[in-house]
Amino acid sequence: MATELVRALLVSHGVHARKLRRVLTLLGDDWHTLADLVRVPAVPRRTVQDLLKALDVDVETDGDRFRIAPGRVAAYAEFTVEPEPVDPLVSRHGALLGAVLADIASVPPPLAALDHVQATAETALKRALWLDSQYDLAGRTLLCLGDHDLTSLAVCAVNPDVSVVVVDVDDRLLAYLDERSGGRVRTLHADFRFGLPPTLLESADLVFSDPPYTQEGMALFAGRAVECLADLGAGRVLLAYGFSDRTPALGLKVQQELLRLGLVFEAVLPAFHRFDGAQAIGSAADLYVCRPTSRRPVAAAKTTIYTHGPQSVEAEGPGSKALQALVDLAPRPESSPPPKPRAPGWADPIGRGAASLAVDLSGDPGPWLLRTLLACSPGRMAALVPNNHPNVSSAAGQQELTSLVDTRFALRFMRSTPDGKHCVVVADQVLAGTLDPGGLVVREVLMRAHGKLGNVWREALTTVLRITKREARDLIGEHDDLEERLIDLPRHRIAALLPLIRASAG
Repeated sequence: MATELVRALLVSHGVHARKLRRVLTLLGDDWHTLADLVRVPAVPRRTVQDLLKALDVDVETDGDRFRIAPGRVAAYAEFTVEPEPVDPLVSRHGALLGAVLADIASVPPPLAALDHVQATAETALKRALWLDSQYDLAGRTLLCLGDHDLTSLAVCAVNPDVSVVVVDVDDRLLAYLDERSGGRVRTLHADFRFGLPPTLLESADLVFSDPPYTQEGMALFAGRAVECLADLGAGRVLLAYGFSDRTPALGLKVQQELLRLGLVFEAVLPAFHRFDGAQAIGSAADLYVCRPTSRRPVAAAKTTIYTHGPQSVEAEGPGSKALQALVDLAPRPESSPPPKPRAPGWADPIGRGAASLAVDLSGDPGPWLLRTLLACSPGRMAALVPNNHPNVSSAAGQQELTSLVDTRFALRFMRSTPDGKHCVVVADQVLAGTLDPGGLVVREVLMRAHGKLGNVWREALTTVLRITKREARDLIGEHDDLEERLIDLPRHRIAALLPLIRASAG
């Protein structure tokens, strides 16, 4: 009988059978989707499927929902447990939960290539409440390394006296946070594989992150988090990480990476985070509370740190044919040798002293192309990008990118070159003599995107208009981003700044 198969399955799980009993409790209570049966008790999808198979004819289905047949519920009563209580941290804050739900309702869709899996609204609020209950946040700085879950907004709702900073590779998210928070959350752009904005180094009291759950991704994000702590003795790194109880060796590898970085586990809170997805790990992850013991340097990271898409740890490169086409199309003086394909990255200006550049951006999730153009020192460049790149695949996307760099480069978009998966974007230098004073000032700022914006803007005005530094400062006025580098700003703020820079020249 099915009851004996279920009993045997519970016995095989030993002391860990309680989670399966919670699944049986849900099935006996009402209809539930497979996602619910995974997320609520935090059981891997395959384990839930094993239980449903053992129940055999005693389980009923209705589309994607399951339940134990009402006439058979009593037969499984001995296997069930009391339902889990509502989390006490969240249950008393209905109004705050409503605000978090409203924030999540409009967040940009998750990107599989960036391993986005949306945390539940209850989880975002629980994180904020837990942080506020454990730490004296007033007047302190919390840095979120990536924040598609909108933990930053939840923290601001719980405690308005904490300074919250988000740095993320997804420009869509940064624009959403700027709009939704009304400037309450400070946002900057970075791809952690290529470094951090200098203003974030040693700046935070606490760093929270829900990184990619690969060994490489966890090590990279944790290492960057340590770099951002102002005080290693008082600072803490808080990480979400989950692995299936069916594959503990994966958890071991990640924990070894964290230990290698000199992180001590002060606490590991099981199944603290719940997700709408990630069913292979039970739609749940633990909260790691880590204390650093040293500020160890982060090794150069591979670009393949994710579990899905062109930047996954198992992804293959573009191939020799595509790279050769990139080199062949790279514009250069006739006397110059062909440039060698360069890997992505823009921590510093790239290509100084070279006649031209060829850059392999075949794994670009979207923001690399603009940042590479801003970082390019030579006046000529060719970049290999995916054919479905957002700044390549439509006329609107091409125009949007062109409008940001048109005082510096004239762009050509060579779709489906050299094959259906790739596009080569060719950038040729715009001659300074074709530009008006406003365009020249913008050009000067773009060419020094790694300098502090306030300084670069002022020097551009003094050079083009031949005025004093004081006069230039008066023309610039007050702006929030003057202490940052242009290359670290979210894309929408770059787009908003360039017309102001042009207008400052009169």
